[in-house]
Amino acid sequence: KLCGYLNKLGIKGPIKTWKSRWFFYDENKCHLLYYRTAQDINPLGSIDIASASFDCKVENGEGVFEIRTPSRVFTLKAISKQATMYWLQQLQMRRWEFCNTQSRFPVGSSQLVNEPLAGRTNVIDNEDFLPPVKTPTEVVGLKAASLPAPQTCTALQNISLKHPWTEIQNTVHSICGSKQLWGNNGNIFSFSEFQEHPENPDEEQEAKVEAGCAVKEGILEDGRMEPRLNWVRKARWMNSGFPGLPEELPKERNPMDKVGVLQQQILTLTEEVKSQKELVKLLHKALEAAQQEKRVSSMYLTAAEDKDRLELVRHKVRQIADLTSRLEALEQEKKELEQMLTLRDSHIQELKEHVQLLMEKNHAKQEVIMALTEQMARELSDPLQEANTITAETLYKQQEEVEHLKDDIEAYKTQNQFLNSEIHQVTRLWTSVAENEKALLMKCACLQARNCQMESKYLMVLRKLQEAMPGLPSSHAELVRNLIQEALQWDVKEGAEEGFNLNPVSEYDEYGFMTVPDYEVEDWKLLAKIQALEIKSNNLRSQEVVEKPLRDRWNSVGELSPSAELKNLIRSGIPVEHRQRVWRWIVSRHCSHLPDHYQQLLRQSKSTEHPACRQIELDLPRTLTNNKHFSSPTSQLIPKLRRMLLAFSWHNPAIGYCQGLNRLAAVALLVLEDEESAFWCLVHIVENLMPADYYSDTLITSQVDQRVFKDFLSEKLPRLMTHFEQYRIDVSLITFNWFLVVFVDSLVSDILLRVWDAFLYEGTKVIFRYALAIFKYNEEEILRIHDSVEIYQYLRFFTRMIMDGRKLMNIAFNDLNPFPMKLLRNRRSMHREELEAELCELEQIKAAYVKERAEQGP
Repeated sequence: KLCGYLNKLGIKGPIKTWKSRWFFYDENKCHLLYYRTAQDINPLGSIDIASASFDCKVENGEGVFEIRTPSRVFTLKAISKQATMYWLQQLQMRRWEFCNTQSRFPVGSSQLVNEPLAGRTNVIDNEDFLPPVKTPTEVVGLKAASLPAPQTCTALQNISLKHPWTEIQNTVHSICGSKQLWGNNGNIFSFSEFQEHPENPDEEQEAKVEAGCAVKEGILEDGRMEPRLNWVRKARWMNSGFPGLPEELPKERNPMDKVGVLQQQILTLTEEVKSQKELVKLLHKALEAAQQEKRVSSMYLTAAEDKDRLELVRHKVRQIADLTSRLEALEQEKKELEQMLTLRDSHIQELKEHVQLLMEKNHAKQEVIMALTEQMARELSDPLQEANTITAETLYKQQEEVEHLKDDIEAYKTQNQFLNSEIHQVTRLWTSVAENEKALLMKCACLQARNCQMESKYLMVLRKLQEAMPGLPSSHAELVRNLIQEALQWDVKEGAEEGFNLNPVSEYDEYGFMTVPDYEVEDWKLLAKIQALEIKSNNLRSQEVVEKPLRDRWNSVGELSPSAELKNLIRSGIPVEHRQRVWRWIVSRHCSHLPDHYQQLLRQSKSTEHPACRQIELDLPRTLTNNKHFSSPTSQLIPKLRRMLLAFSWHNPAIGYCQGLNRLAAVALLVLEDEESAFWCLVHIVENLMPADYYSDTLITSQVDQRVFKDFLSEKLPRLMTHFEQYRIDVSLITFNWFLVVFVDSLVSDILLRVWDAFLYEGTKVIFRYALAIFKYNEEEILRIHDSVEIYQYLRFFTRMIMDGRKLMNIAFNDLNPFPMKLLRNRRSMHREELEAELCELEQIKAAYVKERAEQGP
């Protein structure tokens, strides 16, 4: 048991006093309870050790240490340096044991949380910053409970004024216990049941310690003393060494020690009796006042007539008025005395200053006299002897200073060792708590993701019912409408109203794209809600499992250089904080930035109007309408985008401007931010990544890619292609825009930018991979639709329903393999020849038709 007497610094206004208190550590709650004496039944207060830190400063004095809790700082003082270090080390150890026990999760909790914590709470710290201090048994432990409490200057000084009721309870309990002890045998010093002693004195002492332990545990657990309390109190009286028990004193003590112990006991009991007498006087006064009030009330109740009662009331009123006047007179007298006290204090202060001045003058005169005396003595004595005397005195002072400095060094070393151990342990506790919190957050994220998935499924069911509403009875249709309206009223972007949201879905992402589309059609609002829930669910599931490891891998990447590892990293997606750097590096590898070239193009566009200027102005308001940086004509990026497109028109006159380039330039501008860097990124896409004539007037290469894509679709997804042919679906009506603008305005922003990461590094093969992956992702849904109009309607928005970017990436780069670039080139060459032949034939037919019309005349 960790218990013993310590001095506690009590602060009452400007008054600071040390009060002796009995401290006892409660292992169940990790609280340090303190009592006035070891025999008290109710504690005066407690200190929460689990959330506390410890500190000991040399400046505070020997034996003084602090326990800092979030709400208060407790200053305690032990009788020796050894006792101080023992208390600090024991409290550290108990705090560590309790926190480790509390950090364990109960049985039956999630395996996801328990696994990271396995084997962590039993870590043994092998770093001994401070060697263990030997237990000072004379001042710490249950043996100290039988010793007298340390004495204070006055009897009342040790009484706690903040806890009067606790003091009264403990005093009454002590008095009752003493009376019971006297009444059992008639003589407090008669102990018939203790005549048989153990043969071994150590066993006797152990029995006494266990008795003291039982008393304290009985008090802490149920708040009352057990029946064996009297036996324990008798044992303590035996250990006290009173005059009536000379035969019970240890035989090893000499008569002088016995006398000293008895005198100490007499003083202790005398002081205790004084304090008890003063407390009894206070209780007597309170009792007399209560009895007087009782007599008056009895007279009032026993009065026969109302006149007598009225007279009693008037008498009371006169007494109250008299007391009020006396109180006012006393207050007036108090004010006058306070004024007199203030005047006297000022007068005393003046006298003190005068005395201080006289003392300073006297001290100066004494210093002059001493100096003259020393000078005279030096003149009269031998110069050699004087030098030896001065040297000896100086050496003695230096030795004293060295000894003091050594003591200070040792004290600071001990303080430093303890503070190092405290910092180390607190850091370990903080790390343990942080890991536990991380595990709980992961568990909470999984639960929230699961909840979002359930809500999404619920909304999907509502959407299916919404589509089937025309065939439902009116009552069922009304119920479905109410459920849909209730679902739409919940705002997924704000998260749950109760608790906290681990990964809330904001209105816009890091690049300004709307995370939840704002559909104007009423039937699609439910679809937007489903998308928002899917986004939140995917974010929660991938936050710790995928995103954090990927971000750690990117943080470890130093200088960028082409490699298979970098290729796999880019395919997995580039984190936001690294994307701009990687894109700049990719563009700089393929485009040599001509100095001042972009500025020259800007000057040229200002001086001469380009033919495509009108078309550019028409397309600017239609660029990325779901992005807050381009949604308004007054947005800051609109002028930058205008300058970029005009500069490119002058840079590449063969293309000039083609619809779709505005979207490519806008995405580059959002990521790279710098206008000139975004311009060179656009140049890299059009001139290096895309085949020639992709953005020409005829868009011939774009049409070739659509035929190549149909071939790949037939090979990779034959069931789906057969389904399209059965219902005469031309997929190029949907996919043509995918290839032209690299999925801009088709995929959600997070997946779109991952596609662009791989596209900028690998080229157009990535577009084919992701286009096939999109159809593979939704293949089963499309196969369930058996109407051409419904298929076209589904293909209009089905790309916006793809929320799992990881799944789409795995399909694109794993499930669709092999996908050789050589095969892509061959297919492009073959279909280009076929298309050019068809266009040539079409031109011949057109020329023949024109010639025929010309021959026929008007």
